[in-house]
Amino acid sequence: MNEIISLNIGQFALIYLLLLIVLLVMKKCRINQTKLLVIASLRMTVQLTLAGLILTYIFKNPHPAFTIFYILLMTGFAIYMVLNRNKEINRKFKLIVAASLALSGIAIICFFIIAVVGVNIFNPQYTIPIGGMIIGNAMTGVSLGLKTFNETIKSQRNRIDTLINMGVTPQKILIPFVNQAIETALLPTLNSMLSMGVISLPGMMTGQILSGTLPMTAILYQIAIIIAVSAVTCLSVFCSLFFGYKTLYNKRNQITI
Repeated sequence: MNEIISLNIGQFALIYLLLLIVLLVMKKCRINQTKLLVIASLRMTVQLTLAGLILTYIFKNPHPAFTIFYILLMTGFAIYMVLNRNKEINRKFKLIVAASLALSGIAIICFFIIAVVGVNIFNPQYTIPIGGMIIGNAMTGVSLGLKTFNETIKSQRNRIDTLINMGVTPQKILIPFVNQAIETALLPTLNSMLSMGVISLPGMMTGQILSGTLPMTAILYQIAIIIAVSAVTCLSVFCSLFFGYKTLYNKRNQITI
């Protein structure tokens, strides 16, 4: 395998020309998100550059404290992002979401690193990038699940009130909404699994092949990480919604949303 070709600043800067295509399409379609595109692009560049500098230091000076701090930082930021997009849920629901995301993510990371890969959990080369993929996908799944759940409740508010007045328990009313939200959160991962290898080559696998890793080794890692992602998405969304929806009604079976 050939070694990866390093990009100089000039080569790297060329990729930003592609953003002009996005800007032109936005202007043509009168999509007023130009400011967001610029901010998101700059923010992504700065965040990834800082992450690269920090990871370079950690890889050169490995220490368990650095690995733990980085995983906790990613988990905390993921929780903040989810809760910031779902401000309307109550405090207990937020605590359940935070606990579900953190515990599910860390449990799957530990299983993947210790049992599947077979290296020390504090090895930053494996734990940090794999942890990032697992926590990031859990964040996306929980956000999508909560969004679907909240929107369904809002759109079905009159029906919910009618069923409550008819004596139907909150559990029987809300559980179908929970199931629908979990299904919606899982669909992107399941669809991605269906197209993988035929329509798309995942980023992790592509990166490993570019860096000189044998394709079959990269494929085994990719299959393992996709299964881990589907598991953490399912577990974190299920725990968030299944335990969270119980905070929406009181002991008298009155829904408080």
